Amino acid sequence: MKLAIVGYHLDEDGHWVAKLECGHNQHVRHNPPWVSRPWVVTEVGRKQMLGFKLGCVKCLQQQPRDWLTLEGE
Repeated sequence: MKLAIVGYHLDEDGHWVAKLECGHNQHVRHNPPWVSRPWVVTEVGRKQMLGFKLGCVKCLQQQPRDWLTLEGE
C-alpha cells in the first residue's frame, strides 16, 4: 500500500522520518550505496517530496497509527 508523505521530523538519533498520510512514520535515510535518497538531506529536497507515495509496511501489518494529526492542525 503506497501512501503520501505529509511531513517530516527527526528521530532521537538525528535521522529523518517521513510522516505518511495513514498516520504511520517511516525512516527515509540517505545511506549510499544501499539506499540513495539525496533529497532527504536538504529542506528543499524534503519539501519537493511532499506528496510522494511510499509503501507502508505498517499498514500491511495492521499496526496502530504513530500519530493522529500533523503539528499545527
